[in-house]
Amino acid sequence: MNTDWSPLTSELARWRDEGRSLPLWWRDDDAVENTPALQTLLNIAQDLTLPVHVAVIPKPAKQTLADACAATPWAIPVVHGWAHQNHAPDGQKKAEFGHPRAQAQTETAAGLTRLRGLFGNALLPMFVPPWNRIDAGIVAQLPLQGYVALSTYTPRVTRLAAPGLVQINTHMDPVHWRAGGGLVSPELQIAALVQVLTDRREGRADATEPLGFLTHHLVHDAAIWEFTRACLSILLEGGALPCDLRAALP
Repeated sequence: MNTDWSPLTSELARWRDEGRSLPLWWRDDDAVENTPALQTLLNIAQDLTLPVHVAVIPKPAKQTLADACAATPWAIPVVHGWAHQNHAPDGQKKAEFGHPRAQAQTETAAGLTRLRGLFGNALLPMFVPPWNRIDAGIVAQLPLQGYVALSTYTPRVTRLAAPGLVQINTHMDPVHWRAGGGLVSPELQIAALVQVLTDRREGRADATEPLGFLTHHLVHDAAIWEFTRACLSILLEGGALPCDLRAALP
């Protein structure tokens, strides 16, 4: 892949020149069991010495996934909804927890309980709603159930999504979902990432929020894996600091 990374390396140089800190965290969604794709994910995390926060779907999660995560220090399990089932009203964008419904709070609590049973103290009680959409009323209940963090997509507006619940989002995703899969143009992704960093540096966005890279190991092809490894490497070589959210959250 012949990619021009110079816009990103130039922006990272500005961050270094200004003495700015750029914590970098990695989230990967939709894990259920140990697969060759999961092993590729964990191998890249180990090679880069960058922890990957594995968003696990609680209802179908299997012991093989827990065993695979326990075998490496680079996997940090978090809670990814309950069953990854779309409950959005007809005509609305897909969401499992994007709208009020009777079972929502029961399911968010059950997700935390189920994954604590599978992963024990290794589990980070962060809630990642499928499709990155969640109703405000459901958000308010999460810290009462034992969650300490919430993660969706795009720069956060405030640090706390609710009292006792830190919001730490993701900001780029290399999968071209609107095209049915494959890699989004690297040039477009690099330009968008540079804009995210520029907005932070110039005060238009929260510069203290860890920069979040989002992947979905089960749908990656070779080009997406290659871009993921390269982009994360460029960020780390440019001064980004690997972030383990277990150490950054209460």
